[in-house]
Amino acid sequence: MTFLSPERLWWLLLIPVAVAAYLLSQRRRRRYAVRFTNLALLAHVAPRRPGWRRHLIATLFLATMVVLLVGFARPARPTRVPRERATIIVAIDVSPSMNATDVAPSRIQAAKTQADEFVQSLPARFNVGLVSFCGSASAVIAPTLDRGAVEHGINDLRLCRATAIGEAVFTALQSIRSFDAQGNQAPPPGHIVLMSDGDNTTGRSTAEAAAAARAAKIPVSTIAFGTSYGTVTIDGQTIPVPPSKPTLRQLADATGGRAYEAAAGSQLSQVYRHIGSSLGYRTEPQESTSGYFGTALLLALVTASLSLAWFARLP
Repeated sequence: MTFLSPERLWWLLLIPVAVAAYLLSQRRRRRYAVRFTNLALLAHVAPRRPGWRRHLIATLFLATMVVLLVGFARPARPTRVPRERATIIVAIDVSPSMNATDVAPSRIQAAKTQADEFVQSLPARFNVGLVSFCGSASAVIAPTLDRGAVEHGINDLRLCRATAIGEAVFTALQSIRSFDAQGNQAPPPGHIVLMSDGDNTTGRSTAEAAAAARAAKIPVSTIAFGTSYGTVTIDGQTIPVPPSKPTLRQLADATGGRAYEAAAGSQLSQVYRHIGSSLGYRTEPQESTSGYFGTALLLALVTASLSLAWFARLP
């Protein structure tokens, strides 16, 4: 817990002063009672009552003051709140290895389904773009608020040869820059979500792409897709196509993103939900004074009720 006005906590120093004043008053009260020598009359004028009741009322009053003063300092708790806007680029590998069926019904079909669900789950004010890559990379859909356009772009993806991960990152960065240049406001935060099952086989290296993304302050989160036993048949030959996890992890680590692994459709769904949650929300302190003032009000009512019941007066 944090305080938005921590300097107001200095008022809590009044509590020890109040405690000291109360103890001093109790000491003087006892001295006065001793000086009053007519004990029979004293019993009629000031009937004996359990001393703990008086101390309990004082304790409740001081507790009320403590809670009020803490609330006065505007306590705040970390709270997840939706981001206002952002630009997200989804980059999907459409190389032949994505036709492997180790993820049902196939890697590419599972990828399309989960990517579409991911896009639909993002806050409405997020702009979303789509990049596909194989031997080269292309911006299929420029960043837009139109979720339907992105859905059509995902469904229309077709496979082609090779894997240019570095080019995919550069193309995604260019899409974000071009979109930001069209707006009059400061560019919103950007993020690239790149899904691939292979190593970089053509185009610029992932190290170059990572450096460019890092310079642009745009994280790249990666999903290593598929299992170690995945295979595809190309020109009559069965070829093993395990995902290249180290390449994707290095790219994510170098750009401040996160690296995920999805060996099955259910895992992929969880990965996308986690990414969507981390992109769609930010954590910021939110004031929680109402709870403290409500507690103080309840304590005050209890204190007043007990004081009236026991001593026929308010504290």
